[in-house]
Amino acid sequence: MELALNQDMSLLTLIVQASWVVKAVMLLLLFASVMSWWLIFEKLFTLRREKRQAEFFEKDFWGGGHKQILERVDENERRSSLEEVFRAGMREFRAKRDLAVASQAVVESARRAMRAAYQREMDQVESYLPFLATVGSVSPYIGLLGTVWGIMHAFMGLSNVAQTTLAQVAPGIAEALITTAVGLFAAIPAVVAYNRFTHDIDRLANRYDIFMEEFSNILEQEAGR
Repeated sequence: MELALNQDMSLLTLIVQASWVVKAVMLLLLFASVMSWWLIFEKLFTLRREKRQAEFFEKDFWGGGHKQILERVDENERRSSLEEVFRAGMREFRAKRDLAVASQAVVESARRAMRAAYQREMDQVESYLPFLATVGSVSPYIGLLGTVWGIMHAFMGLSNVAQTTLAQVAPGIAEALITTAVGLFAAIPAVVAYNRFTHDIDRLANRYDIFMEEFSNILEQEAGR
C-alpha cells in the first residue's frame, strides 16, 4: 500500500504511461493548438497591416493626393486591399466611359467591379478563420473523448483486482483528465481569437463599404459631366 501511494504522478509520467488512444488524442489536440496559434499571429499581423494600409490610402485619397493615386491605377504592384478595390472601379469606369456608354451604366459597372474586387480581398482576409472556429468548437469534445476512453481503460484494468484502492484508480483517471485540459487549452485561445478577428474584419468590411459608396458618388458626378 505504501508503494502504491508513493508512485510517480508527475505530468510527464502520466502522459508517457497513457494508453495509445489517449496519446493520439493529445497529439491531435497539440497539433490543433500549434496550428491555431500560428494562424492567430498570422491573422493578427495581417489585420493590423490591412488597417494601417487602409488608413494611409484614405488619408492620401481624401487629403488631395488624387493625382498620385490615379497614376498608380494601371500599375500591377499591390499596395493595399482598399486600393485594389479602388483600382478595379477606376479601371472599369475608364473602360466603359471610353466606349461612350450611358453614365448610369458606367457607374453601375464600376460599382460591380469594386464589389467583385472587394469580395476577393475579403476572402483572402477571412481565409482560415473557419479552422479557428472548428478548433474552438470541436477540441473540448475531442478532449472529452480521450477522457472517457482513459477512465474506461483505467476501470477495465481493475476488473480482475480483488480490492480496489484510490491509489490504483488515481493514475488512470489523472491521465484521462489531461486530455480534457489539453482540449480546453486548444479551444479557448481559438474561440477568443475567432471572435476578435470576426469583429475586426466586420469593421474593416464596413470601412470598405463606406469608401465604395463615397467613391461611387464621385464617379456619378464625373460621369455626368
